[in-house]
Amino acid sequence: MRVAKIISLLGVIAMTIALINGFVNGSFFDDGGVILNNPWGIVSLVDLYVGFILFALWMYYREKSIVTSMIWIILIMVLGFFIGALYVFIALMTSKDDWLIFFLGEKNAALAIKQRTHTDENGL
Repeated sequence: MRVAKIISLLGVIAMTIALINGFVNGSFFDDGGVILNNPWGIVSLVDLYVGFILFALWMYYREKSIVTSMIWIILIMVLGFFIGALYVFIALMTSKDDWLIFFLGEKNAALAIKQRTHTDENGL
């Protein structure tokens, strides 16, 4: 889990630097127009937003609150995988070094363990 924490933290740092560089040295609207005029730019955006949607499904599933999950989802749609990397880092730091909690969230992990225990007790 330590390696995953380091990788996600490096992702946060890399995205922070990239975003700062983009805002300081680029023009969001001018450069965005260039991307939209290039067929591979469109492919890249579709690819990116499919990734956002899939990642958002995971966020929605593992969060306890609909409001919290919606805030995270809106943030990732606006700020990209800076938020994705931050979300993963926070999830890793709060998972008590348990991969089940990391992937499922605390509430869902508890339900999975309870169901596994119930199944084992009944010999299923």
